[in-house]
Amino acid sequence: MAPTADPAEIFDGSDVCADRLAATLRITKSELAAVAGLSSDAISSSSQHGSILAQARLREMHKIIVCVTPWAGSELAAYAWYCSQPLPSLGNVTAAKMVREGKAEVVCDYLERISLGGFA
Repeated sequence: MAPTADPAEIFDGSDVCADRLAATLRITKSELAAVAGLSSDAISSSSQHGSILAQARLREMHKIIVCVTPWAGSELAAYAWYCSQPLPSLGNVTAAKMVREGKAEVVCDYLERISLGGFA
């Protein structure tokens, strides 16, 4: 199992650093933008960490991946889950799709319910 990065290393002050998050997940910034439902310009270095929407999406994505990492075994496995695992009680859509639709809190509630021994 690969060691996971310290979640604080992803942040630059209170902003998520897209470069660091992409590097941690071993994806390009373009892939990161696509998964988050953002344009590449929204997370470009020249945009000073991106817009409020971009920062919100990246924070939500990071929060969910951090939550799932202990169960998945690594950040990369958690990222794979985030992108590809349909969530039955959420209409068989992925966490990534829920976040893109602005429903990250629903995913967080789902994960909390699961962590407390509830049903998927």
